[in-house]
Amino acid sequence: MEVNRKSRLELRVQNWIFLILFLTAVGLLAWLSQRYSVEADWTASGRNTLAEATVRLLERIEGPVKITAFATESELTSPRKRIRDLIERYQRHKSDIALEFVNPETDPQRTRELDIKVDGELVLEYRGRTEHVQRVTEENLTNALQRLLRRGERKLVFVTGHGERDPRGRANFDLGEFVRRLEDKGLKAETVNLAEAKAIPEDTAVLIIAGPRVAWLEGEVKLVLDYLDRGGRLLWLHDPGPLHGLEPLAEKLGITFVPGVVVDPTTQLLGIRDPAIALVAAYPPHPVTSDFHFMTLYPQAAGIRATGAGAAGWTARAFLQSSPGSWAETGPLRGVIKADGKDTPGPLDLGLALTRTPPGEKGDKDKGQDNPGPDQPAVKKKAEQRVVVIGDGDFLSNTFLGNQGNQDLGFNVINWLSHDDTFINIPAKVAPDTQLNLSRTAWAVIALFFLAGLPVILLGSGIWIWHRRRRR
Repeated sequence: MEVNRKSRLELRVQNWIFLILFLTAVGLLAWLSQRYSVEADWTASGRNTLAEATVRLLERIEGPVKITAFATESELTSPRKRIRDLIERYQRHKSDIALEFVNPETDPQRTRELDIKVDGELVLEYRGRTEHVQRVTEENLTNALQRLLRRGERKLVFVTGHGERDPRGRANFDLGEFVRRLEDKGLKAETVNLAEAKAIPEDTAVLIIAGPRVAWLEGEVKLVLDYLDRGGRLLWLHDPGPLHGLEPLAEKLGITFVPGVVVDPTTQLLGIRDPAIALVAAYPPHPVTSDFHFMTLYPQAAGIRATGAGAAGWTARAFLQSSPGSWAETGPLRGVIKADGKDTPGPLDLGLALTRTPPGEKGDKDKGQDNPGPDQPAVKKKAEQRVVVIGDGDFLSNTFLGNQGNQDLGFNVINWLSHDDTFINIPAKVAPDTQLNLSRTAWAVIALFFLAGLPVILLGSGIWIWHRRRRR
């Protein structure tokens, strides 16, 4: 090719055209990257990708979800980046998930109103219902979304007419604050006077007996027993003292209450002067207390024993226990209190969770209904029947609800009873082979090579190259 003035001009024009087109292409790519994002998870375990169960759940959620993260703005300790990265994975599958950050240090009033306990806590809002997530993981966040999706039709029915704690009351003794917060989560609460209604509502999710103070009528007790025979779920909050006519209920459940009030001297180490306040800091393994790490306080509590006699198939597991140094005091709670031979030593069970196969399920199985023929429709099994008995009702009262983890434990009990504990199990995703384990000999060889061998090789090669060049 002959190089002349014309050809040089053509080359310059071509170069300028190429530069303009190249910059235009770069600009378009930059513009597209702002509007669209394409990501690929190349990790071996797919730890940056949502589990299939999470994706299926997001497809079922109709309407927007708002997530408020209460996290500080510190660059070193703030969990904001970790929260943002996780929520963005959810937003790729559901674009109407909104994330808002709130600094608890600059907005303390809102933090108190929502009862935020830890830095990085999330508050999920969906159709007027709320859920809190304190440990921000995919499993916890997905299960919170699942609970929000399932709620709205759970009805809690409180029995009244015997001096029970009022679910709408504002007195120290009542449960008004706890019930209000349950309703904020989407649950419904109503009352029933069995002497007037003569029946327990059919749509009752959980029947609650909260510390009666006068005797029940025999017919009222029979209504509760019939409710259990139909597979109903029950929360019984019993305070120390007489059963007020509920002895047949205790016999049917196969439980007895230890005489006296639980005394826990270890609470004095925390500055609690009342010896009748029991402290629980360690919990037996049970779904109610799974991933629960807060202390709970129980004023004037009674111990419970599972006798098994006449329990009609009930299986009892303790999920609340007093400390080993506690005991059930049968004497007066004044002056110097010491355990004697009349008192029952601890640890004492303060909360029992009872489960059994729903009535009628066994009979269906005996008839062959669990394995129907080709022309018979399959019979759907009922969920297991659940009952919780706690030897104290004060821990959920307006006075003590805000102490330590009392409120959260109450939420856990209601969730478990109403079968809102059917969590989605998402195994933890970890990167394989992130650690290299070598013997001391191997470490010594590697250290010797890099500290001595490699420098000698480099020095020797340099001298050899220098000597070779000098001989030329």
